[in-house]
Amino acid sequence: ANFISVKGPQLISMWVGESERGVRKVFQRARQVAPVVVFFDEIDAIATTRGGVGDSGASDRVVNQLLTELDGIEELKDVIFIAATNRPDLIDPALLRPGRIDKIISVPAPEEKAREAIVKVHLKNVPLSSEVSSKDIAIMAEGFSGADIEGLVREAALITLQRNKMKAGEVTMQDFSDAFKKVQPSISPDVAQAYEQFRKRLSSIKLSYVR
Repeated sequence: ANFISVKGPQLISMWVGESERGVRKVFQRARQVAPVVVFFDEIDAIATTRGGVGDSGASDRVVNQLLTELDGIEELKDVIFIAATNRPDLIDPALLRPGRIDKIISVPAPEEKAREAIVKVHLKNVPLSSEVSSKDIAIMAEGFSGADIEGLVREAALITLQRNKMKAGEVTMQDFSDAFKKVQPSISPDVAQAYEQFRKRLSSIKLSYVR
């Protein structure tokens, strides 16, 4: 299948009608190159709950255009629509109905084995002391996302440079321990709980469509 990637904020325009036109063009192109996967990143930028104030109804028109494209009169044949967001609470409920976005999948923080694999990827080109263990780092990095782990490795390397007066050297476990004091996980327990509550709220509406 072909693949079309769209960043939600890119479709936002200060000119009346341009954002809706951008949505139409995306789906027009999708129909032309089907079979295709259309991926909207940061969907909350263009699909916020309707009825807000302050934008002269522009957001409502964009959401209406998106809903029309997804299940309007013109059929989307061989078009798979996928969207991603870290603010599902902002999405207009109408977009989450069957036939539109009818599979809600939460992507949690990586578990220990996944974290260890991510650590190994980012340590690949880093000079390490023999005492450094990717498994130990993964255990200590509970709650860290992939980006958090990347930041952790970068911070440990910077600490090594500072310790060696800006000369290259081997990164030690002590450097990683110091890095953990500066780099905190971006996925807090409160955030994880909020996503779980959102999932349960959707589950009470349509059990068969929520995982």
